[in-house]
Amino acid sequence: MSKTILVTGAGRGLGRTLAEQLSARGDKVIAHARTESALDGVPHEAKLVLDLAEPAAIADAVTGLGLDRLDGVIHNAGIAHIAPVADQTLEWWEQTLRINVTAPAELTRVLLPALRAARGHVVFVNSGAGIASGPKWSSYAASKHALKALADALRGEEQPNGVRVTSVYPSHFDTDMQRSVREQYDAEYDRSRATSPESIAKTITDLFHTPEDMVINELRIEPPNPLPIRARS
Repeated sequence: MSKTILVTGAGRGLGRTLAEQLSARGDKVIAHARTESALDGVPHEAKLVLDLAEPAAIADAVTGLGLDRLDGVIHNAGIAHIAPVADQTLEWWEQTLRINVTAPAELTRVLLPALRAARGHVVFVNSGAGIASGPKWSSYAASKHALKALADALRGEEQPNGVRVTSVYPSHFDTDMQRSVREQYDAEYDRSRATSPESIAKTITDLFHTPEDMVINELRIEPPNPLPIRARS
């Protein structure tokens, strides 16, 4: 049966791949991006054009979609500033927490009536940094730890309403963000040792077709032989 699923950050990378795979399976995609032009070439039935750095605008934007039911939302959009704590500016901290935590919380809140009506599924694309932090990861890892807390709280609250919640922790997969992170670390990058976005996307899209008598609460994904992030000597 076709499902209607909202994907944030659908303009590029994993989000675009998710939209492509969901559409290929016959699902209806509501694609989110900051600009309409970012969605050029992205398959979608409807669009949500919105800057997640402005969470106060989310409620009005979602109201414009007129959703009575929603089978799922994939919180994929995110931002990362990689630097030591000494160099992490207040602006970086506030921007990271707004986009990575506050916006998913507010978007979920606004979508909950439609998700409850469909007994839908909320998927948070987290990160290995949401499990363990390290040097230069402070603001990003803090936001991803907070995202885990949001998911855990939501799961307990919405179980009686039939809404399923999954946190996905991908690590070292081939995206622009991963390459940018390694550039900021002055570290080597080898895409042959990273998981492909197609593999990550398939794993996530499969979550929406799991049997109704089960839920996958957390899912960790790693390549078989990941290349550690280390500065070149």
